[in-house]
Amino acid sequence: MPHLFNAAYLLALVLAAPYLAWRRFAQGKDRTGWNEKLTGRVEPRTGDEPCLWWHAVSVGEVLQLPNLIAAVRERRPEAVHVVTVSTGTGLEVARKKLPDVAVHQAPLDFSWAIDAFLRRTRPSALALVELELWPNLVRRCEAAGVPAAVVNGRLSANSFRGYRRVRPLIRGTFARLAWVGAQTGEYAHRFVALGAPRERVAVTGSVKFDGLRVDSANPATRVLREAFGLDEDAPVLLAGSTGDPEEAIVLDAYEQIRRTVPDCRLLIAPRHKERFEAVASLIEARGHALRRLSRIRGKGEGGRGEEERSADSPITPPSSPLPPHPVLLLDTLGDLSAAWGLATVAFVGGSLNDRGGQNMLEPAAYGAAVTFGPNTRNFADVVAKLKAADAATEVTDAASLAAAAFGFLTDPAVRAAIGSRAQQVIRENAGATAATADAVVALLPVAGVAADAPLARAA
Repeated sequence: MPHLFNAAYLLALVLAAPYLAWRRFAQGKDRTGWNEKLTGRVEPRTGDEPCLWWHAVSVGEVLQLPNLIAAVRERRPEAVHVVTVSTGTGLEVARKKLPDVAVHQAPLDFSWAIDAFLRRTRPSALALVELELWPNLVRRCEAAGVPAAVVNGRLSANSFRGYRRVRPLIRGTFARLAWVGAQTGEYAHRFVALGAPRERVAVTGSVKFDGLRVDSANPATRVLREAFGLDEDAPVLLAGSTGDPEEAIVLDAYEQIRRTVPDCRLLIAPRHKERFEAVASLIEARGHALRRLSRIRGKGEGGRGEEERSADSPITPPSSPLPPHPVLLLDTLGDLSAAWGLATVAFVGGSLNDRGGQNMLEPAAYGAAVTFGPNTRNFADVVAKLKAADAATEVTDAASLAAAAFGFLTDPAVRAAIGSRAQQVIRENAGATAATADAVVALLPVAGVAADAPLARAA
């Protein structure tokens, strides 16, 4: 069976080679790390302590790891941790957020790459964040006596339909899982339907509700406020994790808002770093002054001496005069979590295009007035909770975003009420991290017990 998957992957790589080359040279993606991906040859781990291998796909999954690893360390302080990530952006964020943890490119699902990675890192257990379930990965871990678990498990309706089409090929993969911690009962049912043993599947809730910042006066947010030159009481519309064409929609809404709320500031944080320059050009082309966090940091906190295009620039000025303060661009990695603390009104991106939404819990935890578009399938359970509590607002276009933001900006009582309800949703759903850490720790060998004991216990 591993050889069948290897052959299929090789064929897929050959067919995808032109597209991968275009991504590499035209978009600047995936320029490094291919040796680790194809061979699994990473820096060997020294020491014989229990080791937990965490695998995260990209940024969203990586951001769940600090709290999870901290919770495991509370229970097993002697255990070491190894993290693998599938994307270049995720790798950068993981190394920034987890400076004391070994972080590697994830090996591709070739049996030889998985085997080499296992020999070099010698993990005691594997924790897959949300899903990222690959046949060779789970099979080779089983052969090496390494139990594989899914933590904060999520199986969307689309993913479930896709897996069901190839169920004969992947049923054995699901059946080999030592444990699944699903975010919801519906997700748990889907894991079982695809072959995961019912007795190994638990509903833990989502770890994304845990460890969220609630105080906008925290040091990281304060540094960003000073860098952007924002007053403590400055009204801010923050559009985070945006993708094309959402920045243009947000700019349309912002220009409507400023006609009646002239002191409102706009901060845009694109989802992918490859779009930072394009978004900066869009902002300037609309006639707005621009202040970029990357430039501010390059010239010292506060941006003294930063070169900015003035609002009366000859480049496509707007039809009516706009206030002189600049549009702010968060063009750095790993800062959005703290930046949400600046938001008076938050628009969560990936929801007015077809991406399926992004995490709206961080702005909710700060008590911002949270808005998002209708396409939120990736966070359907979270959206359902927020809507049931009247703790968020759905918008469909620039006009509805402007109307919602205007209402929140001009009525502090309404804004405070919806923010308070959002924070209550966060509090009511906390606790998944502790339950997940307990289950993962149970897969690790205990002192004085052979390293292959976890697999025997899990089976």
